[in-house]
Amino acid sequence: MKVTILGTGDSPGTPVIGCHCKTCEDARKKGWERLRFSILVENNGKTILIDTSPDMRKQLLKANVNRVDAVIWTHSHYDHFAGFGDFYRVQNNVAVYSSGEVLEDVGRFMFFMKYRENQVECYEPFNLFGVDITLVDVTHPPMRRSHGVVLNYRGKKVVVTGDTNPAIPEKSIDEMLNPDLLIADAIAPEGYRLKKHMNAGEAFSLAKKLKSKKTLFIHVGHFYPPNTKYPLARDFESFEFRGVNLEDFL
Repeated sequence: MKVTILGTGDSPGTPVIGCHCKTCEDARKKGWERLRFSILVENNGKTILIDTSPDMRKQLLKANVNRVDAVIWTHSHYDHFAGFGDFYRVQNNVAVYSSGEVLEDVGRFMFFMKYRENQVECYEPFNLFGVDITLVDVTHPPMRRSHGVVLNYRGKKVVVTGDTNPAIPEKSIDEMLNPDLLIADAIAPEGYRLKKHMNAGEAFSLAKKLKSKKTLFIHVGHFYPPNTKYPLARDFESFEFRGVNLEDFL
């Protein structure tokens, strides 16, 4: 199983339009960016997307993805589903998976597109292309429902928190324990008081609680200075799980 973080940015991405902070100016000057959040999971020649970023077209082209076999939506915020249409005209009737509430909420925007809805219940594993997948509830107000995603493959575990504040239900914590890789929402450094997301300190605390072997921060805003000490994921950073070791493909 190969996991590629296609985009590591928050809803406006980095650089932010109209912003001239140190981070955004560094990104413009040096030509780097953070695309909006999405994750690609590949196994047995099949592809799964966890969320469909507004930067989807660019991400799929750069990752050399020719076909999307399944989509998992974590919640119905624009920056997590809006890119679905980027491959809709090329490929329709894609299978999508989430809770009934998320499918209903996204469906209000996607009513003109044809896709195959698959309603799944949290904490009940399902299998896609040899990967066992479990959705868990997280807390992302004011959304009526938002999910993290737990991937299990041959004894290896990857946990994606999705967008969440620190108040993750204990039932979800139990499902997320002992990940080989934790991909954690951490939109800003310590000191930022947030209602919808975790800051870096809260993400570190979660990683410790979960006993994570490796932790990377995603949904990262321009609040982090360039060359920061924090373990920020990079766009298109990939990891391969063979059931034995974690190999970092950079």
